[in-house]
Amino acid sequence: TVRLPGDASHHPARFVPDFGGNINVETIAAFIDGGGNVLVAASSDIGDPLRELGSECGIEFDEEKTAVIDHHNYDISDPGQHTLIVADPENLLKAPTIVGKRPLNPILFRGVGMVADPDNPLVLDILTGSSTSYSFFPDKPITQYPHAVGKNTLLIAGLQARNNARVVFSGSLDFFSDAFFTSAVQKAAAGSQRYPQTGNYELAMALSRWVFKEEGVLRVGEVSHHRVGEKLPPSAYTVTDLVEYSIVIEKLSDGKWVPFDGDDIQLEFVRIDPFVRTFLKKNGGKSSVQFKLPDVYGVFQFKVDYNRLGYTHLYSSTQVSVRPLQHTQYERFIPSAYPYYAGAFSMMVGLFLFSVVFLHMKEKEKSD
Repeated sequence: TVRLPGDASHHPARFVPDFGGNINVETIAAFIDGGGNVLVAASSDIGDPLRELGSECGIEFDEEKTAVIDHHNYDISDPGQHTLIVADPENLLKAPTIVGKRPLNPILFRGVGMVADPDNPLVLDILTGSSTSYSFFPDKPITQYPHAVGKNTLLIAGLQARNNARVVFSGSLDFFSDAFFTSAVQKAAAGSQRYPQTGNYELAMALSRWVFKEEGVLRVGEVSHHRVGEKLPPSAYTVTDLVEYSIVIEKLSDGKWVPFDGDDIQLEFVRIDPFVRTFLKKNGGKSSVQFKLPDVYGVFQFKVDYNRLGYTHLYSSTQVSVRPLQHTQYERFIPSAYPYYAGAFSMMVGLFLFSVVFLHMKEKEKSD
């Protein structure tokens, strides 16, 4: 996309060594709060601004001049510090929408390690180190426990905020370089397979498509509801009505909106708590379901709240009223009340017979 100077962008990629001008941590944080998307790549020469930005998003970078080290999973071309890591694609997040479709070749990584804030449920561990990796100063002996160890070492992390803003942090700037895109890769261990090209390019493209919302974006199209057999929604439903609800959910694909093919979308019929929860079934280009309203009146909502890994949060709510039956709509006789009907009628018949006997019975006189 060609942009003139001063044009706004909702997808900045931060590959610069330092901020300048009006760009600072507060500005980028406000940009994310406004729904913007950011791709950040760091290195072992990371400065305080990127560390502060990571902290704002639940990511903690290791100290400057540190690097991820793995004495078992380093490339054959490593100069000797074992910081040129060969990351196994099995350590990628199990989310094809974010990391693309597998299989990928091994990934080259050289940079700083990260850890995720355990209290932040929105952080995504996109690519982790192996169980033998750790983050420390490569030219110093280990005198204290490393900042990140094993699977807790994040090489690439992500975040999708509650406003659907997306952020991706890479601890390696070299990860996005042409040299890493086109390099052959082979672990230094004896007998390791040699790959003619890394999986960096495929992963970088998948990450960029996701973070800049070219993938994993959902929206709600048409929503309709009505009684079964009718076409228009009534002013108010009646308890125990049989209703049909349908919703069109679309996914952004190659710049076009196409029907979403998810088969795990649920509908809830909610007053305060859900009275009905059921799966929607695909019906052409829409998802629909028929169900019977509960025998409870009040103000309800047809609610679809779809939150899946890699996709934007989808929410749709439609408010309707459910009234009780009118007097003319009740059954004349309720089958379950037949014993009570029998008891009432038997009481009337018994009273009638008793009255007849009592009124026509004449007591005998003493003379008789």
